[in-house]
Amino acid sequence: MAFKLKGSHIAAGLVTLAIGGWMLAGDINIGGQSGNNAEAPSVNERADAEETKLFRVSYVTLEKRERFQTVPVRGRTKANAIVPIRAETDGNLAKRLVNKGDHVNAGDLVCVLNPGARQASLLETQAQLAQAEGEHEANSKLAEKGYTSKSQLRQMKYAMDAAKAAVAQAELELERTEIRTNVTGTVQDPIAEIGDVLEIGNTCVTVVDRSSMQFVGQISERSVTDIQIGMSAEVSIIGGQTAKGNLKYISPSADPQTRTFLVEIDLEQSDTLIRDGLTASAMIKLPPKPAFLVSPAWLTLADTGEVGLKAIDDEDRVQFAPVIILSQEKDGFWIDGPEPGTRVVTLGQEYISEGEKVEPVPDPIIKAEATQ
Repeated sequence: MAFKLKGSHIAAGLVTLAIGGWMLAGDINIGGQSGNNAEAPSVNERADAEETKLFRVSYVTLEKRERFQTVPVRGRTKANAIVPIRAETDGNLAKRLVNKGDHVNAGDLVCVLNPGARQASLLETQAQLAQAEGEHEANSKLAEKGYTSKSQLRQMKYAMDAAKAAVAQAELELERTEIRTNVTGTVQDPIAEIGDVLEIGNTCVTVVDRSSMQFVGQISERSVTDIQIGMSAEVSIIGGQTAKGNLKYISPSADPQTRTFLVEIDLEQSDTLIRDGLTASAMIKLPPKPAFLVSPAWLTLADTGEVGLKAIDDEDRVQFAPVIILSQEKDGFWIDGPEPGTRVVTLGQEYISEGEKVEPVPDPIIKAEATQ
């Protein structure tokens, strides 16, 4: 019977030849000895060799940047001038030429008092003046001829001057029956009604000068030391309006109940008039200060609970660098504390400990972002 060679027999033969060739050419390690009598590394030695490889971490070099900080203040808008237009003489209100909400300009007539006997008083003083002027003129001609003494002429001069003063007083008293506004703005309460008896100092109408507005608010005692008169501010008003201004006033003493300080900001004029008493918030801009902007992922905690960064020293060993968190923004944390030029671990800080030597490599992602 003929022997038939199968494919499996061929494959088995090839495997056998390969094993035999390897055994003849390679070292056979028996009990730590190789076939050529060379000492082979043990399992512990191979493990130690693996441990001597340094752990690779990514890092960035800290550089300070200008930090623009603002102090928030909540408050309201306030008219810089709410002016009561007052009567300067007594009398009944005969006419009121404006109503609430009307716009008036400085110098506009707003109220008229009943003149009463003021017109008659003016006519009387004018007549007395005319008589005194006539007598003075006639006696001046007589004095030139020696028929009137200088003392008589002097007395007539006094009488004429007194009559002039009386006329001026009567004219002023009559003029005061017409009450005019001395500011430009919008009329609001309190307003007198026709027929009301106004005495000197009583209010006829009130005018709000909306072209000169301010923001008033309260600032915390922690932030009051950061601000100064003249600093610029941006004010956001409920309803979407915005305005720019400058810090005009800081209260020298705190409110005893809230322990906050009153501040006032003069708002710049704009095309859109701002109403009095609107809820608003202001951001007072502080001068820029240098600080570090870091990612929240770089921060870590020491065993004591202190917040900091894992940094790499000149010998490539890991050190803990405590930080002071100044503020948080959408781009990260503003911090202070480390020295400029500190190499901070950005990737791999979870797997390294203080004092450990590492293999630092520049963070490729952050380096690429910095060059864009």
